[in-house]
Amino acid sequence: MIRNVVFDIGWVFVHLNHQPFLDFLSAHGADAPDLNSVLVRIALDDHECGRMDGRALLERCAALAPRPMSLEAAQASWVGMFELQPAMVDLAHRLSERYRVYLLSNIGDLHWTHLSREHQLHLIGHGALPSFVAGVMKPHEGIYVEAERRFSLTPAETVFIDDRAENIAAARRRGWHGIVHGGYETTVESLRGLGVAC
Repeated sequence: MIRNVVFDIGWVFVHLNHQPFLDFLSAHGADAPDLNSVLVRIALDDHECGRMDGRALLERCAALAPRPMSLEAAQASWVGMFELQPAMVDLAHRLSERYRVYLLSNIGDLHWTHLSREHQLHLIGHGALPSFVAGVMKPHEGIYVEAERRFSLTPAETVFIDDRAENIAAARRRGWHGIVHGGYETTVESLRGLGVAC
């Protein structure tokens, strides 16, 4: 029986449009042909594991560009990439009336603060474990272990919803159930298949 429903954030509760951020960097003279090349150069993993705070991340963004940029403008561009998915947020709120609902996401402090302030994602369910707090990112086993400890999760009673198959595979290795999120309808169908009342 499922008692706990754990949600990822990115591409589940919010979709991401990175192009304006890349355009912002390019407008300041940075070589920003694609997102992955930029994220490697600014060491996003260090930020999302909590080893580098938001200001340091913004300073790395600024260092990519030969033309000066304000850190305030860089931050506005960095946090301005989200498109809320109201149906998924509503689903999580409905489920939290019958189940224990938690958030487990690879995310740094800048995005977490923004999503909490602008979309109140921190109010969903019964707790959240952002990777910058856990000190480790999915799909590393450690973040699932910490979620189990922090939220008293019994793996066999827990289902995890994430858009990335490797993160679901890691959860399943811990004994969790898993749903690779492709959209509201398919996720609801999969939850119902596990006996979850949606």
